[in-house]
Amino acid sequence: MSFFNVTLPLALVNFINQASRSLMALIGPLLAVEFSLSAADLGLLGAILFVAYGLMQLPVGVALDLYGPRRVQCASAALACLGFVLSAVADGPFMLGAGRFLTGLGIASGLIGLIKGHTLWFPRERVAALTGAGVFVGGIGGLFATVPMQLVLPSIGWRGAFWLLAATAACAALFIWLVVPASPKRSSQKPIWQEIREFGPIFSAPVFIRMAPAIAVLNALNFTYQGLWLGPWLRDVAGLGEGMRAVTLLFYALGVMFGNLVAGQITSALQARGRNPMIVPVAAMCAMLALQVLLLVVAPRDPVLVTVMWLAFALSGSTSSAAYSSLAQAYPPHLAGRVSTAVNGSMLALVFVFQSMIGALLDLWPRDASGGWNPAGYGWAMAMTVIIQGATIVWLWRRRG
Repeated sequence: MSFFNVTLPLALVNFINQASRSLMALIGPLLAVEFSLSAADLGLLGAILFVAYGLMQLPVGVALDLYGPRRVQCASAALACLGFVLSAVADGPFMLGAGRFLTGLGIASGLIGLIKGHTLWFPRERVAALTGAGVFVGGIGGLFATVPMQLVLPSIGWRGAFWLLAATAACAALFIWLVVPASPKRSSQKPIWQEIREFGPIFSAPVFIRMAPAIAVLNALNFTYQGLWLGPWLRDVAGLGEGMRAVTLLFYALGVMFGNLVAGQITSALQARGRNPMIVPVAAMCAMLALQVLLLVVAPRDPVLVTVMWLAFALSGSTSSAAYSSLAQAYPPHLAGRVSTAVNGSMLALVFVFQSMIGALLDLWPRDASGGWNPAGYGWAMAMTVIIQGATIVWLWRRRG
C-alpha cells in the first residue's frame, strides 16, 4: 500500500470537508444580507452542518470498522455532492439549511476514514505522520474556498460556489471507488448491536475521560472560527475589507494544512523515540489559550498583525491528526474508527454550541448601519471560550498519571 492509493484518495473527503467549512466564513456575510439573517440565525445556519456531522460520527465509526474506508468514503462523497446541489438551488434559509445538513452527513467520515485506512494498512508508528499528510492534502480544500473562491465569486455568485463543490465531490466519489483497495476480511462478525455496545467501554475508559474534553475544545474552536465566525470577526473587529479578509482566511487555511502536517510528523518522531505522543496536542492547547488572551487584550487592527495572529491560532488548532491518532492507539486496533468518532462527535457537539452561542451573544448589541455586529460581543464570546478551554486544560493536568 502507498500514499497514492490510500492516503491521497481518502483525503479527498477531507478536502470537501475543509472547503465546505471555509466557504461559510467567506459567504456568510453575503447570506446574512440576502436572507436578512440575524447573528443567531447565521450562527445556526453555520452550525447545522456540524449537527449532521456530529450525528453521523458514531454510525460512521461502526461503518468504517465493519465495511472499510473505500465503501464508506465513496458513499460519503456522493452524499456531500447531493448536499451541495440542494444548497445551490436553495430559495431560502430553510432549504439552504437542509442542504448544509446533507453536506454535514456526507463529510462526516473525512478525518476518521483517513485514520482507519492508515491503521489498516500501515505500521502504527507511521499513522500520525500519514494522517497529518492526508489532512494537509485535505486542507487544500480550505485554501480553495478563500482567495481563489473570492476571485470567482463575483462571476458565479454563492450558488455557483456550491455547484463547483458539488462537481468536486462527484469526482472524488468516483476516484475513491476506482483507486482505494478493499478492506481486509474480518475474522469474525458480531451482531450490529454488539458492535454498537463497544462504544460503552470507549467512553468510560479513564484515558478518554481525561483527554477527550481538552482535545474536543481545541478542535471545536478551530472549526468554530474557520467554519463561520472568523470572516465576520475580521470585518467587525479588525475592520478588514473583502480582499484582505480573503487573504487572512487563506493564511488561516495554510495554517490548518501545515499545522496538521507538522504535528503528525513530530508526533510520529516522538513515538519512535518512546515519548508520549500527546505532548504535541497539549502544547497546542496552551498556545491557543494564550493567543485568545492576546486577541482580547491587543484587539489588533493592523492587517499583517491580524493575519499573523490568526495564522498562529490555526497552527495551534490543527493538531487533530496527532490528537486523534494518539488517543486511538490507546485502544485495540479494531476499535480505531469508533474511538476517533467518539471524540469527534463530542467535538462537533461543541462546535454547534460555540457557533450558536457566539451568534446569540452578538445579537445582544444592535447592528451597525452596514449590517455588522458590535466588537464587544466578539470580546465576550472569546472570553467565554478562554474560560472553557482553560478549564479543560486544568482537567487534563489534574488527572495525569
